[in-house]
Amino acid sequence: MEMVYFAWNERLHISLPVLQYDWNCYSMSQQADIIAQWESIRGAIPQQIFAFESIINRKQEQLFEEDDFERSCELNYEIADYASRINDLHLWYRLNQELDSRRHS
Repeated sequence: MEMVYFAWNERLHISLPVLQYDWNCYSMSQQADIIAQWESIRGAIPQQIFAFESIINRKQEQLFEEDDFERSCELNYEIADYASRINDLHLWYRLNQELDSRRHS
């Protein structure tokens, strides 16, 4: 049975780690597989950030033109949500440093 180490996260549009055990419980081979998969996923994060930034820019343009207060509030909420997603992606992108340090310890 193949182990599943990652699961799709709809909010961030990437797969995220779902490790069931402490890192040291995985064999060296499993750790290497997890790191290799993560590096592939991690490589797509800047592209996803760019996509979310593009959405924010479009929503900001809509907000600039919007006269309806309620719709303006909705757009502000949506912009804040995508900004939060970008922040989360930045945090996940930095996870590589933690995995690398674990691999070398």
